[in-house]
Amino acid sequence: MKKVLVLCAAMMAAVFSAKAEVSFGYDAGFEVVTSYLWRGQYNGGLSFQPDLEFGFDGEHTSFRIGAWGNIGASDWTFRKDAGDGNEFTRFMPELDIVGRFSACGLSVGFNHYYYCDGSNFFSWKSVAELDGSDNTSTTEVWAGYNFGHWNEKAGLYFNWYTTVAGQDLVYDAANNPKRAWSSYFEVGYDYTIEKIGLTLGAVVGMSPWESPIYGNEKFAVTNVSVKLNQEWEFEHATLDLFCQASLNTDGLNKYNVVLWKEAGYDKLYNQKLNATAGLGIWF
Repeated sequence: MKKVLVLCAAMMAAVFSAKAEVSFGYDAGFEVVTSYLWRGQYNGGLSFQPDLEFGFDGEHTSFRIGAWGNIGASDWTFRKDAGDGNEFTRFMPELDIVGRFSACGLSVGFNHYYYCDGSNFFSWKSVAELDGSDNTSTTEVWAGYNFGHWNEKAGLYFNWYTTVAGQDLVYDAANNPKRAWSSYFEVGYDYTIEKIGLTLGAVVGMSPWESPIYGNEKFAVTNVSVKLNQEWEFEHATLDLFCQASLNTDGLNKYNVVLWKEAGYDKLYNQKLNATAGLGIWF
């Protein structure tokens, strides 16, 4: 993990050393969503999601580091073992530390996910130390390319994410733990009608191999989603109104498409068809 931090520092130094003039920049705002969806998974109900990032911008480069959070109104649930073999769920906020560097459409970065459950903030331990521990945080690195950097009408982009630290273990036939390297690859396209600020987006996301994070045992298409976003720009703020629908095709059948009749919010983690709507304000 130290190598990741050194890499981020090197990226920031590259921004300062660039010949093009750089300026301070930031992204700040929040969203209120009817359901918290993450890469095709249901992670909770009505939620408040603040976001703050700051850094530097050049002619073709950008560096950002910041934090993102999720606070559920009532039913943000987290699976945890009570110690007697019986699972229970309870309200848990989420805090993510994020960083990224972009140059000429190519981006690299990291995301650290922490669930405020009392465990250690970082889980940068060996597989043997993590096996059976109560640490729940994970850290991933990612890379992607956005063709829209050179042409605003080219809305095609792709991203690859891989978990490199934390509670991400699978077990072999002898029940020995090993790191899963859970990964997620997505291809997306955004089409924007600039005159009215309306964007239609589509994403296909895949988990290429067995992953405890995405719940698949082999290659699976875990996220097919469409999103409609309406944006209004004001003098000091931007207002977003959006809706999104996501389908997880892994293990899809007529019994798990929708689980309205299931008791307990934890069952909704297994629901394959999910939707959300939200309002965002950005400064």
